[in-house]
Amino acid sequence: MLLLSAELSNAFVVALGIGVVFVGLVCLILICMVMGKICNSLFNQKKAAPAPAAPAAPAPAAIPNRQEFVAAVAAAIAEDMGTDVSRIRIHSIKKL
Repeated sequence: MLLLSAELSNAFVVALGIGVVFVGLVCLILICMVMGKICNSLFNQKKAAPAPAAPAAPAPAAIPNRQEFVAAVAAAIAEDMGTDVSRIRIHSIKKL
């Protein structure tokens, strides 16, 4: 009879531990959801009043040394990729 009560006790402790973990995780999820809604409402209020639009800046002139610019871009890409510059082929460069 003593052995049976010890096994029930161990099973109860395991079930209680698993239950506490899942209840804790559910509580964390609920807290994160509430905090997300609070933060979204605070940030949305700030975005509701847009600032007056700034005048558009004039478009910059063409790049004076375009070949040097392309060479610098190719060197940076080759360095990042770990390859030789001669293996890089740049078809076009567009400003975003």
